[in-house]
Amino acid sequence: MNSLKIYHVNAFSANPFSGNPAAVIPLDFWLSDAIMQQIAAQNNLSETAFFVKTSEGFHIRWFTPNVEVNLCGHATLASAYVIFEILGFQGETLVFESKSGQLSVSRTNEDFYLNFPAVISEEVKSLEGIEQAMNATPFQIFRAGDDVLIIFENETQVSSLNPDFGLLSKIDARGIIASSRSDKYDFICRFFGPKVGVNEDPVTGSAFTKLIPYWSAILGKVEMNACQISKRRGEVSCELLNGRVLIGGKANLYLQGEISF
Repeated sequence: MNSLKIYHVNAFSANPFSGNPAAVIPLDFWLSDAIMQQIAAQNNLSETAFFVKTSEGFHIRWFTPNVEVNLCGHATLASAYVIFEILGFQGETLVFESKSGQLSVSRTNEDFYLNFPAVISEEVKSLEGIEQAMNATPFQIFRAGDDVLIIFENETQVSSLNPDFGLLSKIDARGIIASSRSDKYDFICRFFGPKVGVNEDPVTGSAFTKLIPYWSAILGKVEMNACQISKRRGEVSCELLNGRVLIGGKANLYLQGEISF
């Protein structure tokens, strides 16, 4: 029987029962893809991150209950929390190798900052099925890498969205990001990903690689504050760099233990 340490971390929140929970599993060597996918399915969280130490840092991979994904922000933040706070990493910046290239995470006091590549969105006139799936009509639609970004006029429209997840899963995209301006924050958002097994994600770090460049251009700012207004909610600090974004937030440990298989 095999045994592995597992940590359940809430990302993008300083408080329990909020933010986005991720499972984090440190490895000495890679397991088979099938075993990692089965572990992620058993965990039944939106993401399970696995990492292996390398000579230059760490190699990280992310799995939803259904599929491996190319990038996950909140599970990267959760992994950084484990490496800094539990495994005792002494450096100032972690470097992760991933399917999305090199990623870094730095820490300032209780805040963690993900340095990810920025993704520029391209506006499209229409997208078949999006209005029916969302039960709402956005005033702008964008292709944003492997996601679709839809913009609404106000926060009330975003907060009241009630998608048909069966129809939404047929949209050709990893997920749908819904966003608008906000009175309290610079912008707010929600993320829906039924195609990858996550109907609504609490706080989606990778979505901010698309949101930050978009809202920076609209608002004329390079530093912004945002909130993903899911039921669990999570606050995110945002900064646009030269072709990169800084995605900042806190994290807290909910559970630690061992899994056996």
